[in-house]
Amino acid sequence: MMSSVCIPEIDMQDFEQQSGKLIAACEEWGCFRIINHGIPVSLMSEIKLVARSLFDLPMEIKQRNAEVVAGKGYSPLDMDNPLLEGLGVYDMALPGAVDKFCDQLNATPQQSHAVHELAQDMVQKLVESTGLDSELFKGWPCQFRLNKYHFTAQTIGSNGSQMHTDVGFLTILQDDEIVSGLKVVDKKSGALVPIDPMPGTLLVNIGDLGKAWSNGRFYNVKHQVQCNEGTTRMSIACFVLGPKEAKVEAPTQLVDSDHPRLFVPFLFEDYRLLRISTRSPTGGALELFRVTSTT
Repeated sequence: MMSSVCIPEIDMQDFEQQSGKLIAACEEWGCFRIINHGIPVSLMSEIKLVARSLFDLPMEIKQRNAEVVAGKGYSPLDMDNPLLEGLGVYDMALPGAVDKFCDQLNATPQQSHAVHELAQDMVQKLVESTGLDSELFKGWPCQFRLNKYHFTAQTIGSNGSQMHTDVGFLTILQDDEIVSGLKVVDKKSGALVPIDPMPGTLLVNIGDLGKAWSNGRFYNVKHQVQCNEGTTRMSIACFVLGPKEAKVEAPTQLVDSDHPRLFVPFLFEDYRLLRISTRSPTGGALELFRVTSTT
């Protein structure tokens, strides 16, 4: 078995001194951990308890978690993902979206509070951790997702999720602090390497839109989850997706004669649907938006 690797860590209490390290992490790994992020460990523990209680609800209640975008609400175990069950909110930035999610599942006031507070904290810390102008994300859908991997002794060695890149700009993840399984593709070697849990931290992944927006500078990291032990695995993710109406394009300061524009401007929704129609879970659909040389 390949040994695990230590991906870069960004200390939020010393963020001003770590901007260079952050950019290098986005370029070389496409992922990094946030430490000293300010979200209380007690709140992170509470959301895991809440998530477990929601997944324990009867199927007919979980199915109330329907979303306008297919597959972004409740996702049961199926042939494509036989070990992965999910609940979610497609755009938790919309007024009342998190409250609606809790109402659909008959969540208690304590559960509602925990989900809402973590959702708000995650978005705020995400903006701070990337060092980007908060206006960049203004009006962008922000998906909130609870994942339960139904791992057992009989499923050891099986995939909990298939190899993929995230479709949006970036993802902030509270992975399981005990149960391992996350693997990422090393950009340099192309090898699939394990990432060990690190309690109290948050993991950030760069997605396809992050690669396009950065003019190819950032690495949209391929990753998957594999069952290593026969124990249920939980994770909570916040996906910053892309603009609803404006086109995705690299800022002018990232384009010059030495770094010509790599991708034509495109709409996030067009790209999301293209990924589905071309069955390109690892970001291959981005190549369809690559600038064609005229020389």
